[in-house]
Amino acid sequence: MPNIQIQTQTKTTTAKQHHSRIIMASSSSSQIILVIYVVSLLLPLVILSSIIPSVSAADVVPNQQASRSSHFQATNQTFRPDQQLRRLKRARSYLKKINKPPVKTIKSPDGDVIDCVPVHLQPAFDHPMLKGHKPSEVPKGTKRSPNSTETRMAERMQLWSNGGESCPKGTVPIRRTTEQDILRANDKSINRFGRKIRRVRRDTTSSDHEHAVAFVHGEQYYGAKASINVWTPRVTDQYEFSLSQVWVISGTFGHDLNTIEAGWQVSPELYGDNYPRFFSYWTTDAYQATGCYNLLCSGFVQTNNKIAMGAAISPRSNFNGRQFDIGIMIWKDPKHGHWWLELGPGLLVGYWPSFLFSHLRNHASMVQFGGEIVNSRSMGYHTSTQMGSGHFADEGFGKASYFRNLQVVDWDNNLLPLSNLHLLADHPNCYNIKAGRNNVWGNYFYYGGPGRNMRCS
Repeated sequence: MPNIQIQTQTKTTTAKQHHSRIIMASSSSSQIILVIYVVSLLLPLVILSSIIPSVSAADVVPNQQASRSSHFQATNQTFRPDQQLRRLKRARSYLKKINKPPVKTIKSPDGDVIDCVPVHLQPAFDHPMLKGHKPSEVPKGTKRSPNSTETRMAERMQLWSNGGESCPKGTVPIRRTTEQDILRANDKSINRFGRKIRRVRRDTTSSDHEHAVAFVHGEQYYGAKASINVWTPRVTDQYEFSLSQVWVISGTFGHDLNTIEAGWQVSPELYGDNYPRFFSYWTTDAYQATGCYNLLCSGFVQTNNKIAMGAAISPRSNFNGRQFDIGIMIWKDPKHGHWWLELGPGLLVGYWPSFLFSHLRNHASMVQFGGEIVNSRSMGYHTSTQMGSGHFADEGFGKASYFRNLQVVDWDNNLLPLSNLHLLADHPNCYNIKAGRNNVWGNYFYYGGPGRNMRCS
């Protein structure tokens, strides 16, 4: 496969709330009454203190701190202890399933715990069709020299590995899921943890998901590639996110949509902070019952021991300063039919087995590149959550976020430039997009915006 590069450039330029109620039993014995009375006073405090995660400054942006704090206090006051205790038990049961026994554990500077798990014990192999199997062989013709400078940069683009840490061969690094991660998503049932909400954009409008994307459709696509500028956009509500990614799509925007997605995202709900993180997602039924982020369900098979899905990316771009981007490619192995995820110059991360999909078992019918945010309107008006750098496309290099070297993969695994590229910004006063082409960046575009402003309310 053609080489994908990471380059650094510089240029001057959503819980139902219930009122808590404790029913105290009475007894003819005054001693029993006294004991029950004391327990009824203390038990809710003990339970609540153990199941409600604390909210730190990293969970919310500074200018929303007061409002978010009052929100959490009100929420905590209306929790029913019995419901929360049951939820906690379900969460711990889920954790036992998803967190596999590691042979080595690494503590990341950002607070993440990375477990080095034997390849055959990773969540993917809980799938009935993968139990007892081994990972697929590495596709021929895609290996790159592990000694290249660019490959070493790709292997060290995450905070947990910046100090030279890595997982032993035969293992894969998996970001450990915690009780706080699950309980933070308190508007979702446990079985929907790590999944997107059941809403799909069917046309150019969306009630809460907003996009600025470039796309091609109408042909058979076997993959896509782009270099994506990495920033740290502000996300102003815990239940919103901001992402920049590549979509490989087939089916219809209904109940049978198949997608494979990869890029970077800031999601306080999923990760508990505002770091941009390398992520992937898949679904085969329009985000209803299948698929998940990263390795939070059985599906994606990781093969790389140096890259952790969901881990924070470093470095990041600075306004009017140093720019950093990551190369992402998703492509279909013609021999086995699996869809592989490649980071940087030939660094294979893993694959989605072809049997997971219906339409994508053959090929994709659309490819999209660009940004997406969630606008929850939690304050009654449009969110100030940023897309990309938080600046509009017109501001250009060093200020606006970009995608460059956009390409698609054909049936014979050739990378081709895009033809008949379409642009879509469904809320252009909030986030927009502007495309171009030159000899160095090929097909490219700038995109993004600040969200709420004088023209976006």
